[in-house]
Amino acid sequence: MANWSWLEQPSAPYTRGFAGRVIVKAALLFILLNVLFALLDPLPVLGRLSLYNVVFPGRERLPYGENPAQSYNLSLMNLPAMLASHEVARPKAANEYRVFVMGDSSVWGILLKPDETLAAQLNALDLTAPDGRRMRFYNLGHPVMALLKDLMLLDTAMPYQPDLIIWPLTPQSFPREQQLYPPLVQHNADTVRRLIQTYHLNLSPDDPRLVNPSFLDKTIIGRRRDLADLLRLQLYGAAWGATGIDQFYPAEYKPRQSDFEEDVSWQGLNPEDGLPEDFLAFDVIEAFMQRAGDVPVLLVNEPIYISGGQNSNLRYNFWYPRWAYDAYRIMLKDRAQANDWPLLDTWDAVAPDEFTDSPVHMTLAGTRQLAEAIGRVIEAGRVDSGKLAVRNG
Repeated sequence: MANWSWLEQPSAPYTRGFAGRVIVKAALLFILLNVLFALLDPLPVLGRLSLYNVVFPGRERLPYGENPAQSYNLSLMNLPAMLASHEVARPKAANEYRVFVMGDSSVWGILLKPDETLAAQLNALDLTAPDGRRMRFYNLGHPVMALLKDLMLLDTAMPYQPDLIIWPLTPQSFPREQQLYPPLVQHNADTVRRLIQTYHLNLSPDDPRLVNPSFLDKTIIGRRRDLADLLRLQLYGAAWGATGIDQFYPAEYKPRQSDFEEDVSWQGLNPEDGLPEDFLAFDVIEAFMQRAGDVPVLLVNEPIYISGGQNSNLRYNFWYPRWAYDAYRIMLKDRAQANDWPLLDTWDAVAPDEFTDSPVHMTLAGTRQLAEAIGRVIEAGRVDSGKLAVRNG
């Protein structure tokens, strides 16, 4: 007869006390893990662990988006994770002359496909460095305008060995008050404070907009959204790799405004106030140049929409009254000449019809025009011995 004794209840069945001890130990272990997580703060290290450029192709743009299900993309605040997901994180080829293209949403490419952006159009020019290496341009633009945001991204990206940096600029990124506005800046307070201290920036490290997480905020529980974003970024890699879609393209969009009121104020300033030089964060540009070190930087005053509509004699566009923009251009040129910064001024280089939903967002045709203008400067300037020959075009 078969022995079924192993099916019988154990002689010492589990008790409520035993279950309670298991629950208490599990709770203590969970608390311990949360405490260790908060003390070690491993999010930067976790951000560098990526399936992109290994299992999935690297992204052509930094992660950004509010429609994840439609664009296979999302906005996150982890700088190492953003760069690790990008194609710039690939090993640098022996024959590659690596160029970073920094900047705002116009560089990132709002309403443009990844192969239509400024960096993509520069790649299409198939430029070659004087030493024979092929120039490869990487789109490191990120929406939301602030010079400090670009400095922070450059600081994170420098280990990826650029040979040249192109930095399109527009006045909307310059106001000092604007520098701590982007969420990406606010949620990287330690990095921002280090940059303020290192480069003696005229910004407050105690600004209340900087996010200062508590100890509880740094635990696994407090970081659950950040951890979920890291996971989602990896999960979207398969869909991104299969489709190349990283942005939601609306069927229709509201075009840039061409008729304006008579208001000529800008950022709270009026013509009688003038444009105080310290109102613009030129010290952040100086810090950017210092962080770039021996890597040459080409500043580009990017094209803007120039309206011919109502009150266009007072305003170039919805953002810029003529007096403020003209004063900015003079300041930028004077600063560039005084500091020997290579500067290309393309402010009126693109026809008004080639702007889409903002004074700086361009169509593919407009973006191509800008790329060709920059390409001509690079070819004429010939990057040689770490410096650009071009000066203030």
